[in-house]
Amino acid sequence: MRRSQWEFALSLDRSDRAPLYLQITRAFVDEITRGRLQPGDVLPGTRTLAARLRVNRVTVLTAYEELAAEGWITTQPARGCMVAAQAVPSSQRRAGTAPATMAVAPPYTLAPAPVVQRSPEHLSGVLVFGASSPDPRLLDVEPLARAYRRALQKGGGRLLGYSDPQGHPRLRAGIAGMLCATRGMSVSAEQIFVTRGSQMALALTARAILRPGDVVAVEALGYRQIWQTFQAAGAEPVPVPVDRFGLDTRRLADLLRSRRISAVYVTPQRQFPTTVTMSLARRRHLLELASAHRVAILEDDYDHEFHYEGARQLPLASRDSAGTVVYVGSFSKLLAPGVRLGFVSGPRQLLDRLAAHRECLDLQGDCATEAAVAEMLEDGEVQRHVRRVGRIYRLRRDTLAELLRDTFGDRLAFDVPSGGVALWLRASAIDVESWGRAALERGVAFQTARAFRFDSRPQPYARLGYACLDADELREAVRRLRCAMDALPPRDSSARFGPQHDPLDTLLRRA
Repeated sequence: MRRSQWEFALSLDRSDRAPLYLQITRAFVDEITRGRLQPGDVLPGTRTLAARLRVNRVTVLTAYEELAAEGWITTQPARGCMVAAQAVPSSQRRAGTAPATMAVAPPYTLAPAPVVQRSPEHLSGVLVFGASSPDPRLLDVEPLARAYRRALQKGGGRLLGYSDPQGHPRLRAGIAGMLCATRGMSVSAEQIFVTRGSQMALALTARAILRPGDVVAVEALGYRQIWQTFQAAGAEPVPVPVDRFGLDTRRLADLLRSRRISAVYVTPQRQFPTTVTMSLARRRHLLELASAHRVAILEDDYDHEFHYEGARQLPLASRDSAGTVVYVGSFSKLLAPGVRLGFVSGPRQLLDRLAAHRECLDLQGDCATEAAVAEMLEDGEVQRHVRRVGRIYRLRRDTLAELLRDTFGDRLAFDVPSGGVALWLRASAIDVESWGRAALERGVAFQTARAFRFDSRPQPYARLGYACLDADELREAVRRLRCAMDALPPRDSSARFGPQHDPLDTLLRRA
């Protein structure tokens, strides 16, 4: 948006003995040299500026003539006065940056920032195996646009004002119906809390149930941003090993005997990043441990909708009778990342606490989007979208699996998961970290196990997300992966990756 579309703020000092036209001239020169006005920016009309400054129009005209004479501005027919292209040397222009008076470093001390891994998705020409990314290109925007229109027509100004921080009632009812039908959960709209994505859901939950110094058990391979969320709440995340049956609940039991644990964060449906499903025995044991030790289970069911074959395990929340499970889901993978909607299901008192914390950060969610998605749930648009993209993702999974087998043979081993959006690979005689760097140089990106390990140790694993790439992109991405691997010298993986008794190593050697 051009600056000329806004009322340009300029002030005069009536106590200054300098003529008003000269004050106006100096003010514009200062704004141009600071970078607040850029070459090509249109200045306010003389009548408009005169009225705003409460001066005679002749005063403004005189100032503009002085600016033009000095080469700061030019005049074009039908466009008025604008900053000249040569007003500031090109080496000093700061297009799109803050004015020069804005300091780069503040005089006060900043708190430590979390370590954020930047995705290469913004790089032109790079094919990215997103760790858990859906394909937003598959979302038909026309039904969403119609839903927005209907929602705004029905809700009017109410949707654009302040409302219930727990979320739009129709969306909460729609989510409750979805959980009852597809997850085996018995919940009502009053037990649903809508957030701006699952990350916010977990951040609010951490604030609601954790105190500084509390300990949270997490999967030893997992999502680093969630661990940082717990740390931001003052808690200490402690890793628990993962094997082919999911979180090792026997090791968790040992931890519970030695330390006071406040919560356990798990991804039981498809463990992130390994894609393994927690066994029924482990689920029962986890629920028993949580109930006996009064521990909250934070269940992140990030891709429940995408299940392609075999029996589907129901969430822990469907078996919870003690109120220990806090169930978190999201529409970001179900629809698109830009649809920032997540949700929490849990005890009523917890949701009240979430609302209190939310009002300190964000008075409410996006009511218009919530109402629009509620429309789509009621019309069956969301359900149809899930079925359609589920078929596409399954085909992409099979395509990638076949490409990897044909291209790499036994150099890469993996199980084909029954659902989800990614494959977890074990590489033989390959330095996976070097492979990842070489791949990025050739225009393809993926995340190695180091990004998911609590201790950040390199291991011979990688996660390839297939949902965000179509068949042609997958073929080209695998071709680039092969070129990158061919550029690496062969090596013995045991020399690089340490002990071979790692539970996941055992799991994937059996694949």
